[in-house]
Amino acid sequence: MKYIPTLSKLVIASLALLLTNCARNPVTGKRELSMMSPEQEIAIGKESHPSIVATMGLYEDAKLQAFMNQKGKAMAAISHRPELPYQFFIVDSPVVNAFAVPGGYVYFTRGILAHFNNEAEFAGVLGHEIGHITAKHSARQQSSQLLTSLAGIAGAILVPQLGESFMQGAQLLQLSYSRAHESESDQIGVGYSSKIGYDASKMADFFATIKRIQDNSGQSIPDMMSTHPDPGNRFTKVHELAKDYQTKNPGNYQVNRESYLRMIDGLMFGEDPKQGFVENNMFYHPELKFQFPVPAGWQHQNSPSQFQMGPKDGKSSVIMMLAKGNSLDEAAQTMVKELNLKVLENAKRTVNGNQAIVLISQQLPQQQQGQQQQQQTAANTLQIGTYLIQYNNLIYAIHGLSSAADFERAYPTFRTVSEGFRTLTDPDKINRKPDRVYVRQAPRAGTFRDVMTALNMPASRIEELGVLNSLKADSPVAKGELVKVISK
Repeated sequence: MKYIPTLSKLVIASLALLLTNCARNPVTGKRELSMMSPEQEIAIGKESHPSIVATMGLYEDAKLQAFMNQKGKAMAAISHRPELPYQFFIVDSPVVNAFAVPGGYVYFTRGILAHFNNEAEFAGVLGHEIGHITAKHSARQQSSQLLTSLAGIAGAILVPQLGESFMQGAQLLQLSYSRAHESESDQIGVGYSSKIGYDASKMADFFATIKRIQDNSGQSIPDMMSTHPDPGNRFTKVHELAKDYQTKNPGNYQVNRESYLRMIDGLMFGEDPKQGFVENNMFYHPELKFQFPVPAGWQHQNSPSQFQMGPKDGKSSVIMMLAKGNSLDEAAQTMVKELNLKVLENAKRTVNGNQAIVLISQQLPQQQQGQQQQQQTAANTLQIGTYLIQYNNLIYAIHGLSSAADFERAYPTFRTVSEGFRTLTDPDKINRKPDRVYVRQAPRAGTFRDVMTALNMPASRIEELGVLNSLKADSPVAKGELVKVISK
């Protein structure tokens, strides 16, 4: 009998203890490891909600919200966990996304609502998200991650030469857990949406829209390395699941295209300009009335709490946000303390008539208890060039971040961005209206391209509009058929 180190025995004992802490899953009926009680799930939802709202904001649309609440409550009632306090929200994001948080919190972006073309698509995705909650995917993922980590440690101890391979295999296994959860939620979504009367095959059609968005963005990655199954594969699988369900449960399953399109008429589309927008390499904030440059070729992301941007090489970035403090000096002191910074340079400046403090600092390494201190080098040290600018009774922080090794190269760009901060006075930018989705009747029969041309839509937006309508440029459209257009 081979000698097993004491640490290995402890790990194996921990695994054995965890495996005894099992509960029956309400969806699968199987006993499985559960690291999260229903009370903990509800608490997580309550704790997460304020952060989600602060980060993304809520989109106010009484008609759409009432529809979402009605369908959500109906679906929750026939779900595997009807006792949870479900809540449904529309978040103010143009991104095509829906997500769920443990405890019954379900979120749809206005971006995904704009891309649905009937109630059945909405219901399928709603069922999918409720399925994540009822099947306890967050709890199962947390448990599987802990088991995988412990098993990886045990494997590395028992067979040291295989440790790296074992952990790589464990990471791929984690991806498969996520894919398995997505596929399971697809199946649950088919069942839930069918039970409240909708044609679940339309959920499959929406995966074709997702696939098209993904292909147009150039972000497609191999299925093996994705935490979500490929949308094309899901299209086929969900069609099969819907056909099988309807064969076993004959009924009159609804699509409700016209009623849904009428409901989203006027929905905001794309970025909300009042929260800030980028145009011709400049970021404009109409409500707060400031602007600053965006370097050519840099990617950017805007949210209610901050604006981030950076080059594609990922070696540097700029983050703009509100600073904490009632004065520049107080803001500087708070920032240094909260970020654990060592200040290298500190100077007072004026930026286009606004008082400012400029700091160059490095983030000090934090000693983790029980861990050996990592040697600090220029390559692994974060260096930050910060402009704190007082403007209209607020203090803005513009942080330029890179490694200390790259900072000298990156700083001139950081300085150009920060010193380009100025008052926005252009009425065209201040009064910019958002794009909206409007529903129109096709004035003539013809191809989708012909109909969009007749409705004065620019040729440059035909593919975007095609994705929005789930139609190709040469798809036939009948006279009087409802279609979505984008306009101010």
